[in-house]
Amino acid sequence: MNENEKIREELLHAVNGLSDEQLNAHPETGRWSIIQVLDHLYLMERAITKSISDKLKSDDSFPAVDKPIELTLNREVKVLAPPFVIPSESFQTLSEVKDKLSESRKAFVQVVDDAKEMDLEQKSFPHPLFKDLSLKQWITFVGLHEKRHLLQMEELKTKL
Repeated sequence: MNENEKIREELLHAVNGLSDEQLNAHPETGRWSIIQVLDHLYLMERAITKSISDKLKSDDSFPAVDKPIELTLNREVKVLAPPFVIPSESFQTLSEVKDKLSESRKAFVQVVDDAKEMDLEQKSFPHPLFKDLSLKQWITFVGLHEKRHLLQMEELKTKL
């Protein structure tokens, strides 16, 4: 979780000094704005938190072998976001999105802190590319996913 917190700090630092208009701008046709990337990260963290929470409450135990989730950082491999994590098209302020990210992180940390290590290792649910990931790997994935999108946001900033 420490690495996830560092990445979140980098993410929020990367948008300092940008206006809400810049954050909502689409510097490239067909690509998300920076605010949409942040909204996507909120939606993703919320969805992963719910899935981890549901698995922890379940009696099911399906251990998964570790997958090379560090490949998440390879931005040459394009991945279509599932419909439930596609961000809103509406104008949002950085303040609004920061509040949502704070809320989703608090819930995520709470679920992880309350979990037993054995459950995190022995329970899993599927990822669209990596197939079954242990709950423990899902926790690491959240940070890697944010780092992937931090790289995307840096690219978008150069085009503003």
